[in-house]
Amino acid sequence: MTLDVPPCMEAPILAAETLSVPVAENAKTQRSTQSAFRPRLTYTVYSPGSHPTGFTALAPEWNNLLARSRFDTLFLTHEWQSTWWQELGEGDLWIVAFYHPDDERLVGIAPFYRLLRKDGPWAGSYVFHLVGCTEVSDFLDLIIEAGQEEAVYESLCHWLHSADAPEWEVLDLCNLPEDSLSWQTLPTIARGAGHRVEVTQEDVAPNIPLPARYDDYLNQRVEKKQRHEIRRKQRRAERETEVGFYVVGQEHDLNREMDDFIALQQASRPDKEAFMTAEMQHFFRFAARRMLDAGFLRLFFLTLDGVKAATYFAFEYKGHLLLYNSGYDTGDSAYLSPGWVLLAYLIQHSIASGLKVFDFLQGDEEYKYHFGSQDYKVMRTVVYNH
Repeated sequence: MTLDVPPCMEAPILAAETLSVPVAENAKTQRSTQSAFRPRLTYTVYSPGSHPTGFTALAPEWNNLLARSRFDTLFLTHEWQSTWWQELGEGDLWIVAFYHPDDERLVGIAPFYRLLRKDGPWAGSYVFHLVGCTEVSDFLDLIIEAGQEEAVYESLCHWLHSADAPEWEVLDLCNLPEDSLSWQTLPTIARGAGHRVEVTQEDVAPNIPLPARYDDYLNQRVEKKQRHEIRRKQRRAERETEVGFYVVGQEHDLNREMDDFIALQQASRPDKEAFMTAEMQHFFRFAARRMLDAGFLRLFFLTLDGVKAATYFAFEYKGHLLLYNSGYDTGDSAYLSPGWVLLAYLIQHSIASGLKVFDFLQGDEEYKYHFGSQDYKVMRTVVYNH
């Protein structure tokens, strides 16, 4: 998929100068040299011609490292990253693994792909992107054991300055979570290596910290007017129709359920229909199967009098429900606000399941705040090698 990468937003939050991006061999080495930093870590580089690939070689340790990181998210799991690369990846895959020299434990993974941009603000430049960047992975980052961030950033700088690194002009770290040090600490280190860096807030990802009881959620998180609206819409749907709610499991025909999800998704808004191209449909279907088998997929449907009226394609991951995409009927049942009704059921379901966070993911759509969400920053760090 050709991604049209937009320029960073204006008004950088932190000024720094840039970092660099390169080519390398599939061998663990500790390089001496020409960069501004002598690496504190050893590293292995899995280049485009490496066998096995970085995804294959690091599979046994990938998710264990993610669990030790500062921000553990589904979008950085081995399952999601390898799925995205298989279905949407283009260009050259470069994965750098960093190891602590004392015990040789894996402390960092930098999953990149490199493209020669043909258009846009970086036309004619070789750009390193994080695997998953930009449109369909809401949170991305380098995967680093907490406490090892500076060592990984310095060692990454060393590699980017080495003769082993391929030609590059831009390193684009998009969709960084607010907790990440890749927009707080990395820019200073990159500036020390002589680069120009832009750091911007790219978006917000509203979320709701969930209490133990649904009534507490309504009373503590939702304004009185909106609380009344949520209850009114639920009661009206329940009064006028037979309401059903279910989540797709292994007992269902996933292909058929995905047909219904895509139909509702495309019917809900013109921009959603435009987004769900044939290529994107293939990605969603493949990702649904992979995530269902991994235990992460939560595909929800609301039925009214037995007819599917609303749907959410979501993931459950370590106490978080991640709302990834949605669809709803705009025809006969639209007057019952099926999207709102399903959302209320999902919050109830999440609380009853003992989840801790209800995450709307990226976007500041107004309805998210009607349900009592709070903003979480999504950042971007761009490093220039000139």
